[in-house]
Amino acid sequence: MRHKHDPASRAAVPSGDGSVRVFRSTKGRRGKKVTVVAGVPLAGEALEALALRLKRRCGAGGTVRDGAILIQGDHGDLLVSELASLGYRARRSGG
Repeated sequence: MRHKHDPASRAAVPSGDGSVRVFRSTKGRRGKKVTVVAGVPLAGEALEALALRLKRRCGAGGTVRDGAILIQGDHGDLLVSELASLGYRARRSGG
């Protein structure tokens, strides 16, 4: 188990403007919608734990891939409000 002061766990944390972006994508999924949560300043087990919490909140499946959380379906507004209640600066991105 890695601790938050471990350099290996900090290396995987994405850098950015501090905002968590939530957007819908259908690319490569034969038209099926997935909501992507990108820019979360977490890595490893902490990111997996947040993904599990968001999946349960939406009542949908999902995964963590390339530092982003993918939730099956269109849950953008629900995820933005949930992330804001957890203290993240979340915003909708895209159309």
